[in-house]
Amino acid sequence: MEKGKLGALSCNGYALEEKHPPPPAAPSRAPEKPRYSQGASSQCPDSWKEERTRSEEDNEMNLPSLAAAYTTILRSLGEDPERQGLLRTPWRAATAMQFFTKGYQETISDVLNDAIFDEDHDEMVIVKDIDMFSLCEHHLVPFVGKVHIGYLPNKQVLGLSKLARIVEIYSRRLQVQERLTKQIAVAITEALQPTGVGVVIEATHMCMVMRGVQKMNSKTVTSTMLGVFREDAKTREEFLTLIRS
Repeated sequence: MEKGKLGALSCNGYALEEKHPPPPAAPSRAPEKPRYSQGASSQCPDSWKEERTRSEEDNEMNLPSLAAAYTTILRSLGEDPERQGLLRTPWRAATAMQFFTKGYQETISDVLNDAIFDEDHDEMVIVKDIDMFSLCEHHLVPFVGKVHIGYLPNKQVLGLSKLARIVEIYSRRLQVQERLTKQIAVAITEALQPTGVGVVIEATHMCMVMRGVQKMNSKTVTSTMLGVFREDAKTREEFLTLIRS
């Protein structure tokens, strides 16, 4: 297998690395299956309850090594980590990076279990212009923008602030905008089982503004439509019209 080649995608959008087959002479063992198979949300039950991959204890334990890595970076850039202005920079940068990626410490079930309510409401619910800050996983520089979320309830509604919390959990990780958009939509679908979900993200990527092509005014727009939002053009158009208004 070529280095860096990736296999199937999990339901929350992360690529799952393919395993090398065992040598013929070695004792055979069935290869480990991915936690979630590729496909629609119905094939990935309860993936929104995924385990957190980092804890507060991990932060405390890993902070010294993370700060030491920033010290190495400063030296590699030709700077002197011992000068006054940089003495505490490695520690500040390490704690800042832990905050920027605090979504790894949280799961959707942490915030949704007590905020799903039975309600006989079948009209569209939209929360738009949710501020979003994330880090591009390719260059570790920010991309920032707005998230618009709409869903058609199916006898249940979600506390409105929880939609913003879902955005926060997934955006505070190393991301690409395409995956982030899908993760938000799939999480809402699996947790609430609505008739349909639509998510649109508009963002400015610092990797295009500060480096590379350096296009100051460029924006990237991504969308994920599930259920009736994908199947019915009128529902999709109503959603897109309302978020533009």
